[in-house]
Amino acid sequence: MARTQLATAAQLKALLESYTERDQGRFLSIATQIAAHAAQAGDQQLAEDLRNLVTEAKRRESGASADATIIPMARPTGELAGLVAASYPRTRLSDMVLTPRVAGRLKRVIREYRNAEHLEAKGLQARRKLLLVGPPGCGKSMTAAALAGELGRPLLQVQLHALIAKFMGETAAKLHLVFQAMERAPGVYLFDEFDALGGNRGADNDVGEARRILNSFLIFLEQDTSRSMIIAATNVPQMLDRALFRRFDDVIEYTYPDRSMSGPLIRNRLAAFDLSALIWRRVLSACAKLSHGEIVRACEDAAKEAVLGGKDKIMTSTLVHALQARSS
Repeated sequence: MARTQLATAAQLKALLESYTERDQGRFLSIATQIAAHAAQAGDQQLAEDLRNLVTEAKRRESGASADATIIPMARPTGELAGLVAASYPRTRLSDMVLTPRVAGRLKRVIREYRNAEHLEAKGLQARRKLLLVGPPGCGKSMTAAALAGELGRPLLQVQLHALIAKFMGETAAKLHLVFQAMERAPGVYLFDEFDALGGNRGADNDVGEARRILNSFLIFLEQDTSRSMIIAATNVPQMLDRALFRRFDDVIEYTYPDRSMSGPLIRNRLAAFDLSALIWRRVLSACAKLSHGEIVRACEDAAKEAVLGGKDKIMTSTLVHALQARSS
């Protein structure tokens, strides 16, 4: 009989990620999980050895020099506390299903950002101001989380409902606070639904205050020399003022997933289930014109049906029904 697998693929992946990020707490937590998994699999000796190693590592960590560098958590305070929401994503680009073109451009952004000092030494600037455009649910917001995770930076999502004020000049003042924070607290700053700020200044329904807000954003964006990454995302790029496109280092376009993307997306989300019974022709046909988010939610619906039915196998009819429900 084949020996029971002692660590899942997800655990091994997480272990390597925590090592590369030098996140010792997460590394030891995952090692403890693997020890528990080994014990359940019947390998008590390995489980005990792993626990002993974790205990010794924690002992050494507690005795480490108090002068060790500590990376402070991003905690918005004062007026800024209501303007941005901070988080520390563990999402990676490998967690996403992207077209080769989009994946290649994002990898280039990461590479340049990580080597910013080398580029600056030659008078060059790393890409760090991105405009993401495309339909809802196609991965724009997740991209911001993945970039933050890849770069080990906090994700700070600008809260537009708090940023946009009714009094003249107040929105621009709040926007200035956000750009000042980019200098003090480097991170990945996300302006989602950016068309609310960057609408066309020539639109028929435009008012003077909207033009002033956009002009302020353009000035702040152009003058920004921080180490932060600035990401704006919109579902309706046609509503944006054309001057914006010139201010960003890259404009990256997202589309609905095609058949070559839908399959991996489903396999990723349903990796914990048996998919051997799926008739992929029917499943992929049902994915037509659905966004990444809609396909993921349909997978979750099918997974819930399987769990509640006491099964670990996803049936074609269940998944197709869930997908069709999302397209109606």
